[in-house]
Amino acid sequence: MFDVSTYLNRRHNLRTGIDSGIILLMGNDESPMNYADNIYRFRQDSTFLYYFALNRAGLVGIIDVDQNKHYLFGNDFTIDDFVFMGFQPTLSELAETVGVKETGTLSKLDNYLKDAVAKGRSIHFLPPYRADNKIKLWNWLGINPKETKKFASVELIKSIVAQREIKSDKELVEIEKAVDTSVDMHIAAMRMVRPGLMESDIVSKVHEIGQQAGGYVSFPVIATIHGETLHNPFYGNKLKEGDMFLLDCGAETEMGYAGDLSSTMPVSPQFSTLQKEIYNIVLESHNKSIEMLKPGIPFKDIYYAACGIIVDGMKSLGLIKGDTAEIVQSGAHAIFFQCGLGHQMGLDVHDMEDLGEVYVGYEGKAKSTQFGIKSLRLAKPLIPGMVVTIEPGIYFIPSLIDMWRAEKCFTDFINYDKLEAYKDFGGIRNEEDFVITKDGYKLLGKKKPKTIEDVEKQKS
Repeated sequence: MFDVSTYLNRRHNLRTGIDSGIILLMGNDESPMNYADNIYRFRQDSTFLYYFALNRAGLVGIIDVDQNKHYLFGNDFTIDDFVFMGFQPTLSELAETVGVKETGTLSKLDNYLKDAVAKGRSIHFLPPYRADNKIKLWNWLGINPKETKKFASVELIKSIVAQREIKSDKELVEIEKAVDTSVDMHIAAMRMVRPGLMESDIVSKVHEIGQQAGGYVSFPVIATIHGETLHNPFYGNKLKEGDMFLLDCGAETEMGYAGDLSSTMPVSPQFSTLQKEIYNIVLESHNKSIEMLKPGIPFKDIYYAACGIIVDGMKSLGLIKGDTAEIVQSGAHAIFFQCGLGHQMGLDVHDMEDLGEVYVGYEGKAKSTQFGIKSLRLAKPLIPGMVVTIEPGIYFIPSLIDMWRAEKCFTDFINYDKLEAYKDFGGIRNEEDFVITKDGYKLLGKKKPKTIEDVEKQKS
């Protein structure tokens, strides 16, 4: 937890950005796996953490814009709880640590909100991503769970995005801690990977490093010899000679701040000649994207530049032909590069994604529906204090290649005959984390091995 003035100032700034009414910020509840007492690891809502800091289930924060009052609602634990949890501070004691004077039980919150509704007061809430919070809004405000997103406050969303996307120096310290631990995860994997190992062996090591550092992983680990599957949740493959292993993982600090890195490494002592060719195309796209980072440049422009470098590399291998700009604008490049270039990062690994990409990444403007670029999470101009990832990749997805070939997609550009030989290649991604500065950018955390030479050196 930061000092109490941090949270007082954050709530003050949020209140002054809303015209009138009540700001309702819901924390998360425990989530059972298969029965009530067998629960998943608790993760507090990130916006609640940002303004109220408390990593405890069952809490709700209120900011009364008109009366300039802050409330914390929740139920105190009983002796029955203490038996299993140990002694816990009271709600009022917790509230004091974050500068909140007004507290009450959840039943009092129910009365407070119903009274506000009866008086016709505006109640600003965020789009809930958990079913239990949708049900709460139904009980409190009479909003059908199917329609909560429609009634979420755009005014509140925009105000929170404007605050949270500019990281303070204190936040950057936390993020760098997360990135440093994330680098340790990747170096450990590079040193471990060898034929005969299971994917799950590396996943176990990654979790161990995150927990030893006092935190956890910031998202479900991607650790796979099938790098062409962008979010692969399966860890049951055995590594063998000639495979490449893609690791996409990051650490989360005790305070909830995230790191997010990707590495691709050979299972053999060295990359093959073909693997090196594709790897260096990805690396060139990665490095050129980094060089473009600066305030004022639309992230979409960096994405298009990264696509152009990938297309030029694929042209050099005879896999695609034609004018590079025309290929990218048509969307034909997405046969190799199907995802976006990066995203914001902070308390969420995809920062504020629950608030909606159209507001977080597009300034309220509509996203493209074209395959490939529709997966770009961030398009708007960069500003100092924003933390972003850079993660271009090249992925040979057999089902996509077969489908586009059967449908005769982009036959003027794509050499499908030659592409057949690459269908079992897999995928390559490199990812690092940066903060935008007033003059350009800064790499967050210590350096991760990313050149072919540096990756192979970890295995020697």
